[in-house]
Amino acid sequence: MAEKRLVVAISSRALFDLDESHRIYEEQGTQAYCEYQIKNEDVPLDPGGAFTLVRKLLALNDGLSGEKANVEIILLSRNSADTGLRVFNSIQHHQLGISRAVFTSGSSPYRYVGPFGANLFLSTSPGDVRKALTEGIAAATILPSKTSQSDKSQKGQLRIAFDGDAVLFSDESERIYKERGLKAFTDNEQQTAKDPLREGPFKEFLKALNYLQSQFPEENSPLRTALVTARSAPAHERVIRTLRAWGIRIDEAIFLGGMEKGPFLKSFGADIFFDDQQGHCDSARQHVATGHVPHGVSNESTK
Repeated sequence: MAEKRLVVAISSRALFDLDESHRIYEEQGTQAYCEYQIKNEDVPLDPGGAFTLVRKLLALNDGLSGEKANVEIILLSRNSADTGLRVFNSIQHHQLGISRAVFTSGSSPYRYVGPFGANLFLSTSPGDVRKALTEGIAAATILPSKTSQSDKSQKGQLRIAFDGDAVLFSDESERIYKERGLKAFTDNEQQTAKDPLREGPFKEFLKALNYLQSQFPEENSPLRTALVTARSAPAHERVIRTLRAWGIRIDEAIFLGGMEKGPFLKSFGADIFFDDQQGHCDSARQHVATGHVPHGVSNESTK
């Protein structure tokens, strides 16, 4: 069924390493960039920040059959169709099952995220990501990472980690913490422990992942999820009850009480981590691929 499909739209710079090409564009202009891409169109591009995630998402289809083959990746690129040939050649070289694409010749491709019915949009353009979030679509900016995608295992279980407030959940509680401090936040969470939090931008994406998990035996699932949050007891209860009210299973929940997230994400083995706070993202990207979600009170001053 169409509503059960997991559709991820991704920019070419998030999928492949186009840093050298982008440097030529910035230093020498559009014409030099086009000539460079055409000259090298048979030279495969190296994996980018979200490459492993994409490969493992597509691999989920191998364990499904017929109408249950429900994962699709859509390529959205600012390249022209002419210069985009190198991107498609790289897709074929890496044997990625991607057949749908949009090339916009320099204009923003985010406007096609909605028509494709994407559950998630990944890009290296913060502006495009913000626009997608405004339209109610889960979106994240893929950050330069200290980890090499070529070194990371591209086989095995797919592991995705999420922050809680302003990502899976709304920023209603985080806003209290930012504006009134830790005690007011803790008091509020205790008083509202049985009241589910409102949904955040990534709730529907997690729900789609949950559906995919349900297609496999729980003890042998190729997909595992984790909540990695700065919350600690007693603020944990409301989170647990919210996920229960949504009917969503999270495989691991890590309540850090403000500790640095990066080492824990490395221990979890995350293929990607989504967080709204730049500081947490900076810690995470030392160890795992990271997507910054420019949403909520933590990002209001940086718009």
